[in-house]
Amino acid sequence: MTVQKLTLPSPAKLNLMLHILGRREDGYHELQTLFQFLDYGDEMTFAVRDDGVIQLHTAFEGVPHDSNLIVKAAKKLQEQSGCTLGIDIWIDKILPMGGGIGGGSSNAATTLLGLNHLWQLGWDHDRLAALGLALGADVPVFVRGHAAFAEGVGEKLTPVEPEEPWYVVLVPQVSVSTAEIFSDPLLTRNSSPIKVRPVPKGNSRNDCLPVVARRYPEVRNALNLLGKFTEAKLTGTGSCVFGGFPNKAEADKVSALLTETLTGFVAKGSNVSMLHRKLQSLL
Repeated sequence: MTVQKLTLPSPAKLNLMLHILGRREDGYHELQTLFQFLDYGDEMTFAVRDDGVIQLHTAFEGVPHDSNLIVKAAKKLQEQSGCTLGIDIWIDKILPMGGGIGGGSSNAATTLLGLNHLWQLGWDHDRLAALGLALGADVPVFVRGHAAFAEGVGEKLTPVEPEEPWYVVLVPQVSVSTAEIFSDPLLTRNSSPIKVRPVPKGNSRNDCLPVVARRYPEVRNALNLLGKFTEAKLTGTGSCVFGGFPNKAEADKVSALLTETLTGFVAKGSNVSMLHRKLQSLL
C-alpha cells in the first residue's frame, strides 16, 4: 500500500566554526564552516493530495504563502520531477527565525526528502541537494544529513565525525539578518583557509561574532552569561549562542540557571540528522 501521510522531524544545526575567506564577484562569500545537527527541531506533517495543489496550512507571520521556502521547495520538486500529485503540509514550529540554527533551510530539506518519499520519485541525495542549493546554501547539508566540513558558499561538503556533546543553546529574542551581517564593512573577510582534516582544535572561532555582538546587545549578553560556564559560541550569523557540555546533567544544570532570564534549550549534538534516522526506519 502506498503511504499517503508522513510526519518527519526537521532538525536544527550548529556551525561549530565559521571562517570567511573572501567575497566573490557574485556577492556571495567564500567560507569554511563545520556543520553538526541537534536532536531538536520542528515537526512537519505531509499528506498526499491528487489534485496537484501544494498547500501549507501553517501561517508564518510576515511571510506570504508562496514566498515560504517550504512551498518553494515543494513546487520546485514538483516542476522538476513532472509529478502530478500535490501535498498538504503542516508544521509545528519551534525553531526561531533568524536564529542561525537553520530553521528555514531544514524545513525546505525535510520537504524535499518527505515528498521524494511520498511521491515515490526515487531521487538520490545528490539530485535533491543540487535542487536544494537553488533554495539556499544551507539546504544541501540538511538533505545529505551528515555532519560536514563545508566550503565554497557552504555547498561543498565533506562528511566529518566531531564529538557529540550536549549543548545549551540560548535564543536571544532578536532576529539577525544574514544579509545585513555579510554586508557589514567591519566583517573580517580574509581568514586563511584550513587545509587540515579534520579541523584542528583551536579553529573554532566564528568570524561573524564581533559584528553580531556589536550590533545586537542581546546576543552579547547571552555570550557573556554562557561564557561563565563554558566556551560560548555564535552559530552562523546568529542570533543563537551555544556551548558544549560532556553530559546532559551538566547541560541541564547550566540551562536551569540561565533560562530564568533567557530563552533556551538543551539538545544532544548528532552527526547523523534525526530526519535521516527516521527516514531510514521507514525503509
